[in-house]
Amino acid sequence: MPAGRRTALSLLLAAPAMVRAQENWPARPVTMMTGYAPGGLTDVMTRLIAARMSRELGQPLVVENRVGGATSVASTAVARAAPDGYVTLMGASSLAINPTLQPGLTPREPLKELLPVGMAYRSAFVLHVHPAVPAQTTAEFIAYAKANPGKVNFGSSGTGAVNHLCLELFRSRAGIEVVHIPYRGGAPALIDLQAGRIQAMFQAALEAIPVIRDGRTRPLAVSSAARLALLPDVPAVAETLAGFDAVFWQGLFVPVGTPEQVVARLTEALRTATEDPDLRAAMAAQGVAAETGDPAALRRLLAEDTEMWGQLIRQAGIKPD
Repeated sequence: MPAGRRTALSLLLAAPAMVRAQENWPARPVTMMTGYAPGGLTDVMTRLIAARMSRELGQPLVVENRVGGATSVASTAVARAAPDGYVTLMGASSLAINPTLQPGLTPREPLKELLPVGMAYRSAFVLHVHPAVPAQTTAEFIAYAKANPGKVNFGSSGTGAVNHLCLELFRSRAGIEVVHIPYRGGAPALIDLQAGRIQAMFQAALEAIPVIRDGRTRPLAVSSAARLALLPDVPAVAETLAGFDAVFWQGLFVPVGTPEQVVARLTEALRTATEDPDLRAAMAAQGVAAETGDPAALRRLLAEDTEMWGQLIRQAGIKPD
């Protein structure tokens, strides 16, 4: 029998088995990779979501931390994995940032190399300042920065981090000149903010709230389009700068080529998890907003953020440390 006919016959005979495998998916544990280290907020949220999805799928979702390369180690591993649904990625905002900030990293085109499953959550930043800063509102802070160009030191958890880009977006939209001071993580930046060595920063809500409640810093606004449940009296930046919305997000991805039936099951399990009242309450307690969204919504968000952050990085001439 000619080789071409043997190949066609093999595929024909294998087709029923492939269909059964999809119908019975998952028949074993599923890996959920994350590019973040164990113990941090992103890792905790990933594990909460994985545990809730496991109940829906009837198989464990095993979280695997693949740290390195600005989360590219994990995302590349998933992009290159077998497209059978057994290796998934809890991807993040870095997928939208890396292609412009660090174009040498893979995957170079996440929209073409990873298949969106659905949204998981959004995490806003709090704009807070040292008490010596006289501004009480976002508008007053902008006026203060304009009256003192180049004299306001603004910290971040590192060049190219989402809270740094949030600052750059704020600086661009507000038309102010401030000095960016990058740190290796949010904790050392927070120490210097409390000491007055820097005057302001956008910080993850969970990190900012304890010092805000102690009066060691003063909150002016949150970076999400809406206010946070944990800080209901703190307005959104968007209430001063219309349309401002800059957050860290995570969503679930699988390798391109994963069968539609498998993607649909993952999407439904993720939707059920993110709509679970107990999970939402646990996330809200960490300053995180669970987000329900289908593959199209996640694809749209990744495309929009890739354009927004890419344009900002190019305009500001931001280079990785």
